[in-house]
Amino acid sequence: MRRLFRCALLLAFTLSTISLLRPAFSQDATTEAAAIRSMLSQQTADWNRGDLDAFAKGYKNSPDILFIGSTVEHGYAAMLAGYKKHYASREAMGTLSFSELAVQPLDAQFATTTGHFHLERSAIGGGNANGYFLLVLEKTGDGWKIVRDDTTSLPLAKP
Repeated sequence: MRRLFRCALLLAFTLSTISLLRPAFSQDATTEAAAIRSMLSQQTADWNRGDLDAFAKGYKNSPDILFIGSTVEHGYAAMLAGYKKHYASREAMGTLSFSELAVQPLDAQFATTTGHFHLERSAIGGGNANGYFLLVLEKTGDGWKIVRDDTTSLPLAKP
């Protein structure tokens, strides 16, 4: 009976401790999600200014990053070269927007983000483009940085 009482007491203490810690964790998660959304907003602004070098600062400058799009690119330099090849003009870049963003902090150092992208472009620029993405982000001394980017373009709508 004493053993059962001790187990019940320990369980009650553990549950009350967890409930006290949960609001602090939720607050941290909300703060980190806001920081990630802010970084993605900055990337959108950089893209829409035509500045691919500034846009790329949202990625971790490392040979270990991975970009999966129409090809698989390993490393920051290859990722940036791919962007510059595929979006060589302002017309090809168009105007970028993100929607349906869902940020999921995994722990204090890593998070994922999913969402949709839309490029508004003229016919000369390649026409509009849409798709979705899954990002893995790492919190660094310079803020949240993308370390994995899996972007899928949706088929273009036929006029």
